[in-house]
Order: sequence, then C-alpha cells, then structure tokens
Amino acid sequence: MPVKLFSAVEDRTVHFRELHAKDGAPIEHRRVSSKTGREVPSERIVKGYETSKGRWVLLTNEEIKAIEAPARKAIEIEDFVPGEQVDPVFYDRPYHLGVGDDGREPYAVLHAALKKTGRVGIGRVVLRGREQLVAVRAGEDNLLEMSTMRYADELVDAGDIDVAKPQRRPTDREIKMAAQLTKGLHQRFKPQQYEDEYRSRVLDYLERKAKGEDVELPAAEEPEETDDDLAAALQASVKAVRG
Repeated sequence: MPVKLFSAVEDRTVHFRELHAKDGAPIEHRRVSSKTGREVPSERIVKGYETSKGRWVLLTNEEIKAIEAPARKAIEIEDFVPGEQVDPVFYDRPYHLGVGDDGREPYAVLHAALKKTGRVGIGRVVLRGREQLVAVRAGEDNLLEMSTMRYADELVDAGDIDVAKPQRRPTDREIKMAAQLTKGLHQRFKPQQYEDEYRSRVLDYLERKAKGEDVELPAAEEPEETDDDLAAALQASVKAVRG
C-alpha cells in the first residue's frame, strides 16, 4: 500500500547562539586533537567505539554506511496488537502517513479496520539509515499515524530506581477525596489549551530587551510548604474545586 511520510511535530524550542561578550562575534567550535591541541580537518576524522579503557575500534564513514540497514522504503508490519496494551512510554516521534498514489482503497480499508478493532500495527522501517521499530494506528481525519518506538531494553525499569517507598497505605477516606478531586477537575482533553508558557516568557523577554527596555528579572518562586495533614489538604482542595 503506497503511503507518504510527513513529520507530525515541529521543533519550536528557542535556540541561543554563543557569542563573544566583548564584540558580539559568534563563537565557533573546532575539532581539535586532545593529544596535540591542533585542529584536525574533517577528511582525517574517523569514528570509533571504545571496547575497553583506552582501546578503540576505528570505523570509516564507508564502513558505517556498509553495515547500516538496507535502504528499503517500506513499513513492514509484523503484528497487530491491542492499542491499550502499548504503554505510551514506548512511543517516540510521531509521523503522519498520507495516502500514496493509487492507494486510496487499501488505505481506507486499513484505517477502518484499525479504528474498529482498536489495534495497532507493530513493524519496522528504515529511517535515515537506521532500522526503526514503529507503530501504525488509526488517527483523526481518516489519516493513518505512525510513531517510532523505543525498544524494551532502552527503558529503565522502575524497580531499578533508588527512591523512597511510601511509609503507609492511604486510607479509604484519602482515596475517596482524591477521587473526588480528580472528578472535579475532569474534562475532555483539549491539547490547544496547553501552551508553552516558558517559550512565551522567553520570547517576550527577548522582544522587550531588543527594544531597549530595562526588563526586571522575575524573582524565583519560593517552594510551597507541604501540609503534614494529607486528609485536611485533600479536603481543602476538594472544597476549592467545588467552589
């Protein structure tokens, strides 16, 4: 089934450039040998993998390209699994799959089948020379969506994290009030209402400073005090939501 791949995300991070404070000239980063301190031209640079302390296996760009995955342009689906069984932590980068030339009929059939069954197709595709695990699902507006996925051995097991465990089990009253609080704040997910406030503050600050304004830096927020009486804190939150 022919499809067209489109990135579903856009990097809107505010990027800063390093400048010389004295004259504002951009700073350049050069490739310098740690042994001689001299700059090394790009044609004399190879890549390496450290097998043990101080021991390296050197590879040229030609060798790396030769061992990369074959450049096949196909998403090969291996399994169809229930969508609710795929933990979101496995998803990485999203893509839109547009319908390709002469592929409208099978495209529509696959979208309808995935939407009706709630299943996700798990397969592989080669992107930028590397084989990627991917998930294909039915998206909105009759479009198929694809996400690259992380492999299981890339995830950190929660049991391996050294964190303090809860000292006691919550009481039934605490659980009931916490449930009331989540119910009181319940609404449909509207992604448009969650804006990047940090990005807005940075751009506003840069714009005002570019105009020559004397911008006062915001004071750091003091951490909120914790309430030792959890039940009382929950009760106050529930009352505030109801109010």
